[in-house]
Amino acid sequence: MTLARSADPPEAPGFRALFEAELTYVIGTLRRLGVREADLEDLAHEVFVAVHGALATYDRARPLRPWLFGIAFRIASDYRRKARFSRESPRAEADDRADAAPLADERLADEQARRIVIEALDHLDLDRRAVLVMHDIDGCPIPEIARTLSIPLNTAYSRLRLGREQLKAAVKRVRLRRGEV
Repeated sequence: MTLARSADPPEAPGFRALFEAELTYVIGTLRRLGVREADLEDLAHEVFVAVHGALATYDRARPLRPWLFGIAFRIASDYRRKARFSRESPRAEADDRADAAPLADERLADEQARRIVIEALDHLDLDRRAVLVMHDIDGCPIPEIARTLSIPLNTAYSRLRLGREQLKAAVKRVRLRRGEV
C-alpha cells in the first residue's frame, strides 16, 4: 500500500519565465512606492538582479508576488533614502506619464484620478504606503504582508488603518491644491 503524498508546493519558476511574467507587476509596484518614472526601468532591473540571487532560497509554499513586493519595497526604500540626501526628488513626474494624443472623457477622468492617488501616495510614510499598496491594490492578505515585511501582525493592521487615513487626507489636500474641491 502506498501512501498518497500531500500536495507538493508548485515548482519554482525559472528566472526567465518569472521575469517575463512579473516585470509589469514589479514596475507598477515600484511606481506605487514612489519611484520616478525615469528610474523605473533601472530599479526594476535591480529588483530582478536581487530575485536572481535569491531565487534558489525562495520558499515555494509562499505566494510569489508578496515575495517580489518585499524585494521591490527594500529597493524602493533605499532609492528614496538616497534621494533624500541628494537634491533630486523621487516623486513621480506627472509629465512623464502624459499622453500627447487626445483622450476620451472617461479615460481622462480615470487618468486624473490615478494621478491624484499616485501624488497622494507620495505623501504617505513608506511603511504605511507599502502595507496599503500590498493590501488595497495588490489584494495581499494582512498575515502575508506581515510575513513579507517582517513586522508583527498587529503592526501591519495598524499601518493599513493609518495609511488609509493618511491617504484620504492626502487626496483631499491634492484635490484642494488642484482646485477640484
